Amino acid sequence: MIYFSGFCLKDEKELFNDYLEDGEFVVSGFSYGAQKAVDYVLNSDKRVDKLQLLSPAYFNYPQKIIDMNLSAFKKDKKKYINNFLKKAGLFSIKNEELGVENFINYNCSYEDLLSLFTFNWEKIKQIDNIKIEVFIGEFDRIVASKKAYEFFKNYAEVYYIKKANHFLRS
Repeated sequence: MIYFSGFCLKDEKELFNDYLEDGEFVVSGFSYGAQKAVDYVLNSDKRVDKLQLLSPAYFNYPQKIIDMNLSAFKKDKKKYINNFLKKAGLFSIKNEELGVENFINYNCSYEDLLSLFTFNWEKIKQIDNIKIEVFIGEFDRIVASKKAYEFFKNYAEVYYIKKANHFLRS
C-alpha cells in the first residue's frame, strides 16, 4: 500500500488501521494526504485497484477565510498547526499511549497550506476503473462533512461515520 500523510503529520497511518486495506495495489491518504493520493493515481503509471480517501480535505471556503488561515500560519506557524490539529481531534486520541505528539510534522509549509485549501477535487472525475472509498466523520470540524458527502457520493463508495471527528474517532 502507498499511504500519504495529512497536513503537518507524519507516520499517523496506524491511527487508521480499522479503515485501511493493505495490498500491493492500494493507494490511501488522510485529509491533505487524500489530495496527494488523488494526484498520485492520476499521474502514476503504476497499477492501482483501490483508492482510499480518509477524511479528504474538501474545502469550499471563500478567499477571505483562506487568507485569514494563511495569515495566521505566517504569524505563528507552530501555534497554527497545534490549533488546527486540536480542532481536528488529534489530541483527544488516547489509544494505549500512542504519543500523538510524535505524529506532528512542523516542517510543513505555507505552500502546503495554500494547496490544502485550493485543491481542485473535480479532477477525481478523471479516475477510471479504480474503486474509490471515502470515509467521512459526521462531526468533522475541519471540513463540511455533509458537503463532502454530497460531492463524493457521485464518484465513490462513501462511509459516513456517525459521531466521528476528522480522525474518524468518536
